[in-house]
Amino acid sequence: MSLPAAPSAFSGSKHGLALAFICLGLLLSAPHATAQAVDATELGFPRLDLAAGWLVHAGDDPEYAQPGFDDSHWTPFNAATDSLHTLFPHSMPAVVWYRIHVKVRPGERYLDLRERQISRAFVVYTNGVPLIHAGSVTPFVPYYTFGWIGGKIPDNQVATGSIVIAVRARLTPVDWSDGQPGLMDWKLSLGNGLGLRENTWLQLLGTGVLNWLNDCILLCLVVGALLLYFAQRSQVEYLWLAAVGVVDLLTLPLEFYGLLHTFPMSWWFVPGAVGDLLLPYLYARMYLAFVRRPLGWRLHAYLVFASVSYAVARLLYDGGWATADGITLLSAPALVLSSVILPVIMIAQARRGNREAGILLVPLLLRGVYEYVYWGAIVLVQIPSLRSSAWSVFRALFYTPIGPFSPQFNQIPELLAWISLALIILLRTGRTSRREALLEAELANARAVQQVILPEQVETIPGFEIESVYEPAQQVGGDFFQVMPAGEGGVLLVLGDVAGKGLPAAMMVSVLVGAIRTVATYSHNPDEVLAQLNERLIGRAQGGFSTAMAVHIASDGAVALANAGHLPPYLDGREIELPGVLPLGVTGGARYETVRFRLKPGSRLTFYSDGVIEARNQQGELFGFERGRALSTQPAAAIAEAAKLFGQSDDITVVTIRRTVAVLTPTRANAAQPQPVELQPSLT
Repeated sequence: MSLPAAPSAFSGSKHGLALAFICLGLLLSAPHATAQAVDATELGFPRLDLAAGWLVHAGDDPEYAQPGFDDSHWTPFNAATDSLHTLFPHSMPAVVWYRIHVKVRPGERYLDLRERQISRAFVVYTNGVPLIHAGSVTPFVPYYTFGWIGGKIPDNQVATGSIVIAVRARLTPVDWSDGQPGLMDWKLSLGNGLGLRENTWLQLLGTGVLNWLNDCILLCLVVGALLLYFAQRSQVEYLWLAAVGVVDLLTLPLEFYGLLHTFPMSWWFVPGAVGDLLLPYLYARMYLAFVRRPLGWRLHAYLVFASVSYAVARLLYDGGWATADGITLLSAPALVLSSVILPVIMIAQARRGNREAGILLVPLLLRGVYEYVYWGAIVLVQIPSLRSSAWSVFRALFYTPIGPFSPQFNQIPELLAWISLALIILLRTGRTSRREALLEAELANARAVQQVILPEQVETIPGFEIESVYEPAQQVGGDFFQVMPAGEGGVLLVLGDVAGKGLPAAMMVSVLVGAIRTVATYSHNPDEVLAQLNERLIGRAQGGFSTAMAVHIASDGAVALANAGHLPPYLDGREIELPGVLPLGVTGGARYETVRFRLKPGSRLTFYSDGVIEARNQQGELFGFERGRALSTQPAAAIAEAAKLFGQSDDITVVTIRRTVAVLTPTRANAAQPQPVELQPSLT
């Protein structure tokens, strides 16, 4: 009996190779395994962010939306970790489709999808039926899609227990410039409708808390700045602040509407373009005005250039019509303005002792840090090896949760800017209040002094009935008058009006009244009194002047009158013509002409300051000389009250002197003879 021959090595290898080919054929002939469905049968969550389980494909075919479409050859995609840049390293497809298979509980009700900012134009399908859409993918019509929008999945689809969600997204060059263009884990969520709505409002409050705070503070600043500007027209920085606020709030209605709606980007272009064109210029002018930095033509030209280039960059960005490189280049002048030029100016002004510049420097520096990080990340995103790190920076800037809030870093410098401006206004208000308190005290003291030097009741002088009324337009005034006995039964009247109002005019009144009383001790001649007052005023008026009139009335009615630019008096309702002459304080060595006439018993002289004639009513009509002449025979109190009721705008002074009876001194008793009233000017 013989043993069977052992198999050769060659014959064994042939059998193994045949077996391998058979297995490979079976593998190749078997269908590809589809992506594993995401299990959403247990809705014990407010929302499910759809991240893992996606399949992605470039191109555009309506069949991609159908639930029965074979997507087995599509590329798996995790929206939380993967980037389209990795899948399409050498191309930027205009349209990208995403598909995900979701298992749901057939009896589930109120199952909704919620979307935010997938792209500027997209459609979300469930089992081949459009559920959410914004804009037009082809032809491309961009929409504003920065808010949360959602839709309820039809019950008949939920009843099948399986839903295919397909997303058709239009990606622009701007989208491809991002580190993670298109769909991301937080951009599409599935959940119970009521829970999603509650979660949406919580996210609106959480992500928008700084925005709402910014808008509220800015609105208050606009109102306050306008009120301050109308009260202090010289403070033009308040007008610039109000302009910044108005332009910045221009897009606020659309932003509110866009929180829960989409709308054509064309709606945004007009208010957005106006804001983008004006805001860099207005911001710079506001900062420069607050620190009193003059604006040269070179800096002004640069502001205009930076504003225009920034507006063009934003227009291209909003429409998705440019790459990050082009937008970065166009935005560079505005970046240099906000992060280099303005901080350098603030530092220079702060070193000169401008405390307000130091306050404004803080938000500018923080804004500069943000701008450098933001634009640096945009540049790094374009480098494949650094794209992941750059995208992490983006997420930290815009999507960093802090408890229930998710503030964006760019909102913090803006908030600090408004707080800084509010702080400056509060500090200014405090300083103004302290200055006003000191001024009120000074005015009260000046008023007390003026009440002493300006007689409220005129001394009784035999033979004359004298009335006087003084109504300053402010706490203290620039009108003055002095009525004094002038020896042998006569009376000396000096009255006038210092140019200006308030405390400076009151101080000059004090100087003049003191000079009048000094001169009256040795001379009652009107021309000499005015000449001495003029010399006292020269060099002390600091470019100002004062009108004045000096009148001496003897006991027998002889009147000598000299005038220095004051209003002529009225004699029994008739204006006395006087020669024109310069006021006091204009030129040294001035001589004043004397006019002489006689005041009969019963006759009245009436003297006004220009506050009577220049009283103005609400229609802008002047009280005028005609009314002044008609009232000149009335008591002083009645004349002053009539001018005040008509519309006082300046100090009002009225003095009337009526000669009652002839008072003869012993030396003149035998020589006195009646004389006619006549005006005979003479030069002394």
